[in-house]
Amino acid sequence: MARPRTHDLDQLLDVAERLVADGGPERFTVRALAAASGVSNGAIYHAFGSLPVLLGRLWLRAAGDFLDLQVELVDAVQGGDREAAVAAVVAAAGAPAVFADRRPAAARMLTTVRRDQLLGPQVPDELAEEMFALDQRLVALLVRLARGLWDRADGASVEVMTLCVVDLPTAVFRRALTEPSADGRPVIGSDSRERLKAAVRGALTLPPPPPRNRRPKPSEED
Repeated sequence: MARPRTHDLDQLLDVAERLVADGGPERFTVRALAAASGVSNGAIYHAFGSLPVLLGRLWLRAAGDFLDLQVELVDAVQGGDREAAVAAVVAAAGAPAVFADRRPAAARMLTTVRRDQLLGPQVPDELAEEMFALDQRLVALLVRLARGLWDRADGASVEVMTLCVVDLPTAVFRRALTEPSADGRPVIGSDSRERLKAAVRGALTLPPPPPRNRRPKPSEED
């Protein structure tokens, strides 16, 4: 049995993305994917080997594409002054809305399905290593943003970036990304996008806490 071509695999994963976004991973099966895609069970197993590997590849593709977009948006605005550094953080925070415009099913899946729901103990070491590398790329982006704004890369400054780039967008956009719509496309209005920008800019008006391992200056001691 011939292995599907890369282009065909992308189309197959597009269908899988919609199925997982619509019904959750617990209802997702190879048989359901075969019925929805027109690709045989055998061809799907030949391409991926197992359902856990298929789900792992599905999550990695979506998360990797999202991070690529986030970096692209940061690259487009980051410069050498404070305003450009703030704009870079705002751009990174707004990435989920842009991703939802471009890849609605992937955006819904990443928001509604936890990674551990897709990825179980049967994920092979190769996929686990790719997931770890993706986590490291995200940390590198957070460090880059913290350095650009505060010339710092300690844990406290990265936590503030996590608040701005992960926590606030999740809180602001989650309802739009999880509510059902007529065509399955999330509707994130301009008001929500602007309020997120304002919230991020507001959070950045305060400097991050001192590094945790820094000894207080004499003037700071009681």
